[in-house]
Amino acid sequence: MSSIRLADLAQQLDAELHGDGDLAISGIASMQSARTGQITFLSNSRYREQLAQCQASAVVLTEADLEWCHSAALVVKNPYLTYARMAQLLDTTPQPVQNIAPSAVIDPSAQLGQNVSIGANAVIESDVVLGDNVVIGAGCFVGKKTRIGNNSRLWANVTVYHEIEIGQDCLIQSGTVIGADGFGYANDRGNWVKIPQLGAVIIRDRVEIGACTTIDRGALDNTLIGNGVIIDNQCQIAHNVVIGDNTAVAGGVIMAGSLKIGRYCMIGGASVINGHMEICDKVTVTGMGMVMRPITEPGVYSSGIPLQPNKTWRKTAALVMNIDDMSKRLKAIERKVGKKDD
Repeated sequence: MSSIRLADLAQQLDAELHGDGDLAISGIASMQSARTGQITFLSNSRYREQLAQCQASAVVLTEADLEWCHSAALVVKNPYLTYARMAQLLDTTPQPVQNIAPSAVIDPSAQLGQNVSIGANAVIESDVVLGDNVVIGAGCFVGKKTRIGNNSRLWANVTVYHEIEIGQDCLIQSGTVIGADGFGYANDRGNWVKIPQLGAVIIRDRVEIGACTTIDRGALDNTLIGNGVIIDNQCQIAHNVVIGDNTAVAGGVIMAGSLKIGRYCMIGGASVINGHMEICDKVTVTGMGMVMRPITEPGVYSSGIPLQPNKTWRKTAALVMNIDDMSKRLKAIERKVGKKDD
C-alpha cells in the first residue's frame, strides 16, 4: 500500500478522527523519527510532552492525551493495539515467494490448493497436502504426508519433517525445523541406543514461529502447539511438549520433554523449563527463569540473580555458597535459645 487517507484509516481502525481526513498517510514511524506523511502513536501518557516536537502528520492516542496533540489525531482506547492493526494495514513486507518456481521439486502425489506459491529449490515430498494460498519459501523442505492449512506461510529454508500437521494462518520464519527427532535414547551398559521418535508435531491455527526455532516430534504421542501461540527465535521445544492456546514464548527458551504449559502463559526470554511436569494457565515466567517444579497457581514467577557490579556479585556468591553452613549455625543457636526458654 503506497498511501491511505487518514479518514479511511480511521474508519478501518474504528478510531475517532480529529483533524484533516484528507491527509495522505504513507507509513508509520516512532514519535522521535516520524516526518510529514507518517503516522505515529502514543501508548504511554508519560511521554505526552514529546508530542510538541513530533513531526508526524497524525498521532494515535487516547482521549486523555488529545489536548497535548498539535496535529491530526486518531483517538482510540488502546493505542498500542491500534498500532498493531495499523501496521498490518500499512505493511510493506513482500510475500516470501509468488507462483511456483521451475526449480521446485514437487512429487506428483502432492495435493496443492488454489493459489499456492512455491519458491526456488523447494522440495515437496509425496502425499503432502497444501491448502489454499499456502506459500512455501525458497529452499524449504516439506516431508512426506505433511499437511499445511490455508493461508499459512513458510519463509526460506524452513524444514518440515514427515507427517506434520500445520494449521491455517500460520507463519514460520527462516531456518526453523519442525519434526526432527526428539532426544530419546536408552542406555545399554554405557552405550546409547536410539529410540525412534514415532509421534508427530501438530501445530494448530494462527501460530507464529520465529527464526531458527526447533520443535521436536513426539516419541510416541504428539508434540502439540495450540491455537494462537507465538514462539520467538532460537527456542527449543522438546518431544511431547504441549503448549496451550495463546501462550507467548520469548527468544532462547528451552523446554524439556513431556512438559505441559497451559493457556495464556508468557515465558520470558532465555528461560529453562524442566520436563515431565505441568504449568497451569495464565502463568508469567520472567526472563531467565529456571522452572524446576510444577506451577499450579496463576501469577508471575521469577528466579535468578539480576546483574550486579562484580564486587557486589562476588559477595552475593560467597553468601550463597555459605548458606548451608549459616543454616546449621542458625539451627544450633535456635536449639540453645529453646533450651534456655525451657
